[in-house]
Amino acid sequence: MTAGPHARLADLGLSLPTVVPPVAAYLPAVRSGQHVYVSGQLPMADGALLAVGKVGAEVTAEQAKVLAHRCALNALAAIDQLVGLDAVTRIVKVTGFVASASGFTGQPTVVNGASELFGTVFGDAGRHARSAVGVAELPLGAPVEVEVIVEVS
Repeated sequence: MTAGPHARLADLGLSLPTVVPPVAAYLPAVRSGQHVYVSGQLPMADGALLAVGKVGAEVTAEQAKVLAHRCALNALAAIDQLVGLDAVTRIVKVTGFVASASGFTGQPTVVNGASELFGTVFGDAGRHARSAVGVAELPLGAPVEVEVIVEVS
């Protein structure tokens, strides 16, 4: 991949949103040495959640995968604001939290919405370690939340 991450986003018809303001006492992203730690990102656009509810009940797995993609896009915006996407040398770890209805076990497929975006934008450097965790509730009733650790130059 020779084009930069912004060009690859544009090729996908995507642009970075405004960084989502924190809903509590934390920063959207923090750099420590060669790593940026991105706080959990919710599927927000224009200051509002795109959906609420549990995956496997009010929200389908397919919808949740799209929402995880949005969480990843919000994470990229936080990284870009802090250090610039061109500074990213590797997506190190992605953790996806899925508010799951009883019996729902498709968390990995949901979190693929985030993982696939990182792979498309950063190529091999977008391949990462990952956890996909089912939880009872997420902030504001969100169906999915994604946090990211990246290495930067």
